[in-house]
Amino acid sequence: MKTLNDIKKVAVLGAGTMGPGIAQMFAIGGREVTMWTRSEDTREKAKATLHKSLETFAEEDLIAASDVEKIFARVNFALTVEEAVKGADFIQETIVENKDAKLELFRQLDDILADDVIIASNTSGLNVFELIPERRLKQAVIAHWYAPPQLIPLVEVVKAEQAPQEFADVTVQLLEACGKTPVLMKKFVRGYIANRMQMCLNQEVFYLLDNGYCSPEDIDLAVKASFIPRAVVLGICKRIDFGGVDMTANNFRNKSYNPPNITEMPEVLKTMESNNELGLKTGKGFYDYSGKDKQELLAKRDKQLFEIFKIADKFMKDPV
Repeated sequence: MKTLNDIKKVAVLGAGTMGPGIAQMFAIGGREVTMWTRSEDTREKAKATLHKSLETFAEEDLIAASDVEKIFARVNFALTVEEAVKGADFIQETIVENKDAKLELFRQLDDILADDVIIASNTSGLNVFELIPERRLKQAVIAHWYAPPQLIPLVEVVKAEQAPQEFADVTVQLLEACGKTPVLMKKFVRGYIANRMQMCLNQEVFYLLDNGYCSPEDIDLAVKASFIPRAVVLGICKRIDFGGVDMTANNFRNKSYNPPNITEMPEVLKTMESNNELGLKTGKGFYDYSGKDKQELLAKRDKQLFEIFKIADKFMKDPV
């Protein structure tokens, strides 16, 4: 059975949106990493993204400037799956969220992997345990990262029923060694924890907008000035403790809240999609980004995320 000390090489399969940030964190954690992508163009973009992100980490004093090149050198690139996973102790799959693509990749892995390699998937919406070959389920876990993966601390972990608890435990230990905040779930549910919470919030957001109760700006200001910063200190369940479990019970008993029954696509969302108002990528979403530099906005977002997660880390290490 593998221990944390046995995991010296990690294969990151997929070099798109999530791959470079995930590879970066494994490399910061001292592991040798090989990233796989089919495309040379994607590989070159991933290299540039990775190096730039390491420079930003150095600017934020999260790593030493003198370590940037050393960490960058721990990440290699391969254009075949076989080359990427050769000698790997841990595999992090992070390819496109497409059932057929994942089926094909897991079929390739089934043909070449040893029986003690941990196979972790970053899937966000699929039950990947239905796609992995049955004989490989004893090696399978989900390690679900959040974008941008080098900045957001959370990684949700859940093992296949057939996998030993030790595989889940060593996955958690590996993520902790790479500076992440893993949460080990007791069993699989689609959406995990954070995505399910966000989907509940999204339902209420679109109910309020579709029915003209407030504007997107009102919603953002309300949550930023109330429960979102409070949650950095108390979370959700501890907030109930501090407010009184009996108060929350009374809210349910008195039916103080009737959730919206949304079964169709919200009208606001339909309209925005049809108008190609897709957010920052098209220059307009709920907010208008026309005339603004996209890279500057992303850099400003990242700087602010660094600050808030530094505070969050401080509070998590010294909870109330």
